[in-house]
Amino acid sequence: MANTSIILRVELAHDQVSFGDVASVISRAGGDVTSIDVIRVGKESSVRDITVDVQDSIEAEVVQAIKDLQGITLINVSDRTFLAHLGGKISVQPSMPIKNRDDLSRVYTPGVARVCTAIHENPLKAYSLTIKRNTVAVISDGTAVLGLGDIGPHAAAPVMEGKAMLFKQLAGVDAFPICLDTKDTEEIIRTVKAISPIFGGINLEDISSPRCFEIESRLEAELDIPVFHDDQHGTAVVMMAGLINALKVVDKPIESIRVVVNGIGAAGVSVCKMLLAAGLQRLVPVDRDGAIVRGGTYDQPMWQWLAEQPQVEDVAGRLEQVIQGADVFIGVSRAGLLKVEHVQSMAKDAIVFALANPQPEIDPELAQPYVRVMATGRSDFPNQINNVLCFPGIFRGALDCRARRIHEEMKLAAARAIASVVSDEELNELYIIPSIFNEQVVTNVRHAVIEAAIRTGVARRIPPDFR
Repeated sequence: MANTSIILRVELAHDQVSFGDVASVISRAGGDVTSIDVIRVGKESSVRDITVDVQDSIEAEVVQAIKDLQGITLINVSDRTFLAHLGGKISVQPSMPIKNRDDLSRVYTPGVARVCTAIHENPLKAYSLTIKRNTVAVISDGTAVLGLGDIGPHAAAPVMEGKAMLFKQLAGVDAFPICLDTKDTEEIIRTVKAISPIFGGINLEDISSPRCFEIESRLEAELDIPVFHDDQHGTAVVMMAGLINALKVVDKPIESIRVVVNGIGAAGVSVCKMLLAAGLQRLVPVDRDGAIVRGGTYDQPMWQWLAEQPQVEDVAGRLEQVIQGADVFIGVSRAGLLKVEHVQSMAKDAIVFALANPQPEIDPELAQPYVRVMATGRSDFPNQINNVLCFPGIFRGALDCRARRIHEEMKLAAARAIASVVSDEELNELYIIPSIFNEQVVTNVRHAVIEAAIRTGVARRIPPDFR
């Protein structure tokens, strides 16, 4: 269950209730008091702020228990997560102060005209004379947000702001959230192209499948800056990093294993592509109606592409059938689809990546006795497969070498770089993937991405540390 922290501002009547009574009521309702701040003390009453850790599912019960307690007045309830979002989470700051008329004339008119003319004569100077070289647009239409689904562009904004914060804190990249009030594929493509001159890269986020495939592929073809749909490729890159290390733990080469991928949407297709690029020879993609088989015919273009790959098995069946004997299960679908008996039917030293959020395909505690390595998308279990390990370093590298695009070889290089942060001495069943706060992650990923970009000819600049 997800936890949150709430602040209860209460007034206690001294002749009717003590703070011990309040703490007991909160505890019985399932809350945990973590701090108390005295706001005002009088002869007859006192006002205090009580910070309580509580599971989301019982927050209302804790609040009601306080309301029902005689001698106490509940003045206000604040959620610390909501407080953190007040006024938004990012802002724009100038890189230099404007203190006098001379400063003004240099950064604005008339001095700025000379800079504009220089860029007009040579558009590539935008990389050195504007924010373009270090700025990414985080673009969403709010149709596939964090397991919440189609909640619209306004409600998607907090997620995109959070993404911008991570770009800046982890990789020094300036990112700006742009939430589009349209679901029309052509309008999204036109809009992104129209605003692209000021940005050095485009991060697509939380756009539903299958529209996301066309939007990304068209923008990749029609823009000369990197375009990266993180829901697809971020998941695939970090999954691959974890799998590289998990296979070391179980001592199985990727060429010899059989992998079931459940949920062939945006992330699932990218996971399959990444596995094939890494050398997998036996792949079983599974969706609602069962396995996608080699030689089959499908209306969904990406499913049809998979059906044409020689590494995809030609055996039909539902998940419970095709998972038998599999070495690896990778779920990017929904909670509860994987059962204990399914896991029991897998090969020896099975690897399970249950990546559905917020609830995985199987409870890790249920699966653990029957698998060798278990990973989820959650931070409260070991081996969290988190996109944050991926996108800051990938864009840092792509921006630094001014890559035209981010292709499969660069993504695979990023996966290997993330995996390399976990040393052989540290590697074990419960530690196959580094922390998102490990500073070496961005450094390694940046370096690997630039190397791959230079090697494949998509880099337009050689950074000084590569010369």
